[in-house]
Amino acid sequence: MFETISVDTALAKGHKMLTYPTLIIIFGTVGVAVYFSIKEILPFWMIPVAFGVGSVFSWIYWSFMVTKWRLWAFENVRNVHELKQRAIAEKLIWADDSPFVKTEIRFKADKEKWALLQDKFRIPDKFEDDPTVPYETAIYYGKVQNFFEMLIWVVMVGMGVFVLIGESYPIIGILMIGIGGYVAIKEFKQATNNEPQIILNDMGMQTISAGFYKWSEIRNEEVKMRGSGKSVRFYFIYDHPLGSEDISIDDFKINKKELEKLMRVYRGRFNNKNRV
Repeated sequence: MFETISVDTALAKGHKMLTYPTLIIIFGTVGVAVYFSIKEILPFWMIPVAFGVGSVFSWIYWSFMVTKWRLWAFENVRNVHELKQRAIAEKLIWADDSPFVKTEIRFKADKEKWALLQDKFRIPDKFEDDPTVPYETAIYYGKVQNFFEMLIWVVMVGMGVFVLIGESYPIIGILMIGIGGYVAIKEFKQATNNEPQIILNDMGMQTISAGFYKWSEIRNEEVKMRGSGKSVRFYFIYDHPLGSEDISIDDFKINKKELEKLMRVYRGRFNNKNRV
């Protein structure tokens, strides 16, 4: 068994095999229905039907291909624990306790091969350090993005003033001024806040809402996505001896992938030094 594929490479191939084709199937089906509706070949009500049909076919495609990717990836990747955790986080596979796992189509040979691969989960992942990651990293609010968002809400305040002066919809104008002003002030405070919100290093981590804890005291750290579409937000969550933290990172100068990488590297360094 040759384990020559990195976790990042396996995940990238997973998105090419699973994520992108399923989206193409859904939106391609809808696109065809829209085109034929415009040409008056199909009635307009066929568009939502096409969406349903596309969703069914994309699910069938995923059900077949996820098994092929799963067997290839877990056979060729050394750190199967990291691969599994990140694959679930990136929506390539379902968690073991999810009922949707049962929708994966596995033939007898697939089941036998997957059973053999379970032996790899008895072996701890091998830590590979990244020398580009410094001893300590401080994460701050992103000034540019917060000032930009503040500007948007300031514009909303201006529009509210315009509506209020017009006297046609005074309540709407007052709401626009109130909401816009509140959020604009919030964004301004974040943009001018020079205090680090998260500090990670080889020994442990502290956040703006909690003190410093060693990695041996921290559990279940992850970056979780909540919501869907344009309302998607990312939260950094973890447990510590005195409770748990749940911090929105959308306004920070870091993204989900970067924060997850830092956590893996710093925890790995700590474990190596302390033989955890």
